[in-house]
Amino acid sequence: MAALVSEEKGGVCIAQSLKIPREPRPGEFDKIILRLLETPNARAIVMFANEDDIRRVLDAAKRNNQTGHFLWVGSDSWGSKISPVVQQESVAEGAITILPKRASIEAFDRYFKSRSLSNNRRNVWFAEFWEENFGCKLGMHGKRPGSPKKCTGLEKVGRDSTYEQEGKVQFVMDAVYAMAHALHRMHRDLCLGYPGLCPRMSNIDGKELLGYIRNVSFNGSAKTLVVFNENGDAPGRYDIYQYQITNRSAEYRIIGHWTDQLHLNMNAMQWVSGDSSVPASVCSLPCQKGERKKVVKGVPCCWHCERCEGYHYQASEFTCQLCPYELRPDQNRTGCQPIPIIKLEWHSPWAVVPVFIAILGILATTFVVVTFVRYNDTPIVRASGREMSYVLLTGIFLCYVTTFPMIAAPGVAVCSFRRIFLGLGMCFSYAALLTKTNRIHRIFEQGKRSVAAPRFISPASQLVITFSLISVQLMGVFVWFVADPPHTVVDYGEQRTQDPENARGVLKCDISDLSLICSLGYSILLMVTCTVYAIKTRGVPETFNEAKPIGFTMYTTCIIWLAFIPIFFGTAQSAERMYIQTATLTVSLSLSASVSLGMLYMPKVYIIILHPEQNVPKRKRSFKAIVTAATMTNKLSQLASERPNGEVKTELCESVDNSSEYRRLLF
Repeated sequence: MAALVSEEKGGVCIAQSLKIPREPRPGEFDKIILRLLETPNARAIVMFANEDDIRRVLDAAKRNNQTGHFLWVGSDSWGSKISPVVQQESVAEGAITILPKRASIEAFDRYFKSRSLSNNRRNVWFAEFWEENFGCKLGMHGKRPGSPKKCTGLEKVGRDSTYEQEGKVQFVMDAVYAMAHALHRMHRDLCLGYPGLCPRMSNIDGKELLGYIRNVSFNGSAKTLVVFNENGDAPGRYDIYQYQITNRSAEYRIIGHWTDQLHLNMNAMQWVSGDSSVPASVCSLPCQKGERKKVVKGVPCCWHCERCEGYHYQASEFTCQLCPYELRPDQNRTGCQPIPIIKLEWHSPWAVVPVFIAILGILATTFVVVTFVRYNDTPIVRASGREMSYVLLTGIFLCYVTTFPMIAAPGVAVCSFRRIFLGLGMCFSYAALLTKTNRIHRIFEQGKRSVAAPRFISPASQLVITFSLISVQLMGVFVWFVADPPHTVVDYGEQRTQDPENARGVLKCDISDLSLICSLGYSILLMVTCTVYAIKTRGVPETFNEAKPIGFTMYTTCIIWLAFIPIFFGTAQSAERMYIQTATLTVSLSLSASVSLGMLYMPKVYIIILHPEQNVPKRKRSFKAIVTAATMTNKLSQLASERPNGEVKTELCESVDNSSEYRRLLF
């Protein structure tokens, strides 16, 4: 039987166990070698086989070009015999074998050398040994046919032939003495001085005799103590040999011995090509750091190395464990380390562009405010509704300013400012615009029914309505502060990539998407309502009010925020979510503010600065005249699509009062 062993932590385990068939077929030993090569790193082969099978295994290794690959370890059946390694010296080089530690018994040598055909007739095999030992034939009935030489009977062992004491003579003698000592003690205990075999020993119980044998203790033929352990084994005493080749001569050399423990002379050992370093024999190479062992079933010294993947680290030799959520594996995957925390930096391109737009917007808004304050009493500023204009400009300014707390490093103060300013700027802007468009709508709707002006159209009333709408937003923010005080969180899921090396924790304010929708939802509601009123007042003549510029402003703003929604929420699963959403939100706020600033105030500033000649008071018109002109214009627009050109003008002229005031307003 051949067994493949590999070393693991100073011990020995079996990687493969193969049987040599009792009657091997051709090619059987080649198959054994190929099987052993399935674990190429396990090179040490322990063989318990007879010398013929040992020779066949060595020959198969030589045929398969494995000279020097295997490290042979032979039992005492190999020992120091020459026959297994004849013409296999290079393959067997470095083989380690054992033989029981033995001593030559001189008394046996004297006895055996004195044996002859005349004094050893009781041994029926002695005549055959005599012929074989001296190479002669005993008479006509000899066992050695064809031998030309006849035995004289005067030959002498050791003188006329080569003689060497068999190595196991010592153990045979000790075995005989052990049986004798056991029977002696058994006779002493059972027969109590009775001479000869007493009746109690006439039928000896084998188990009882075995107990006496295991309890014997005496000095053997080699003056060594003969005892047996509880398993019936004698103490192991072995000489350890190594088959070495030096100067083209091969021989077995003693490199150590075993007597209760191993004594090995490492300096005396020699391996292939004269190398003195001990070669390695392992079934599987040690796993690298961050890899776990997946042991092959039934073979504890063979395993596959599996790397701990993802966010797993090597917790032990055989297991990988998942790192806590806020940690990731270190470089060697032998432990966990904190995931780096990031935030939106001011120098990031995602921040530079929004900040640049916001700064331009703040400068432009400041310029408009300064211009309006300086020319506060001019007709254009007064006609724009100074009070509502300043409220609207405040909202535009806040929309631009919101960019900075949205990009600043999150903290309790920054998170508080984010909650306050996130919807406040839009609320200021659209509350003012809604109040304006609602005022225009009510004026012209009232004018169709009566010449009396509607209620709450004075500047003070408009401010009260506007700040009432704004207070709803502030009340919502206050409730938000009470229900969920502002604080920061680290979101490890936003940038939790498949590769832990790229994983990052995002420091952010604890503002969920739902909270964001609620914060902006009220402002968007104001924006939509304002857009509805802008549509309703789209037919009012541009000469009399800001309905059309407000309408264009709201249409453009709606387009901006309609584009914002898919971009903002469509990137929720992106690794760049924080950057994209922050940039999208701040740019959308700045663009909506820029639209309001550009369409409502830049034309006025243009006239105030570059064309002051147009900034003069015009003749006042009565409320009735304004409403009548607007009504006639709407009717003219409707009939123009239904009647020929001449009929439209004729019908309108007939329905209008003949007063010169109305004719001037219409034409």
